[in-house]
Amino acid sequence: MLVKPKTIVWRHRKENLKKCSLRGLESQAGFAFFSYPNQTLPDLDGYILLTIDAPVLTKDDGDKGLLLLDGTWRYAEKMYKALPPSAKLIHRSLPPELRTAYPRKQDDCSEPERGLASVEALYAAYFLMGRSTGGLLDHYHWRDAFLEINKGIFT
Repeated sequence: MLVKPKTIVWRHRKENLKKCSLRGLESQAGFAFFSYPNQTLPDLDGYILLTIDAPVLTKDDGDKGLLLLDGTWRYAEKMYKALPPSAKLIHRSLPPELRTAYPRKQDDCSEPERGLASVEALYAAYFLMGRSTGGLLDHYHWRDAFLEINKGIFT
């Protein structure tokens, strides 16, 4: 059986853990969490980074690792700029019709309903990559609403 590379979560040190949608995944197998800017990331060559205006993820990407930047839009932009320039990351996107269920108000996002919570983006990425999504939304308060408003994508 092919072992999938780990999903690396690079979490901004100022991320509010009480509101963090990825809580509960830290101890799950297949995940490695690192703190920005305090910890150095491992080799990222061949890992997928979710960005806008890139080809949409497919099952063909399922054998690659996934790097998830966990922070507000403003923090994620800083983290993106701090990625090692030598890393050979693969840029992919999520379908633009995905909508968030996470209630938020952010001034730094032009389309707040398109700005997914980290766990929503992770769930969508795993689904599109053909990976198991079991357990990813177990601790997510808006799980049912997220799945309902995006049911056309996740069927």
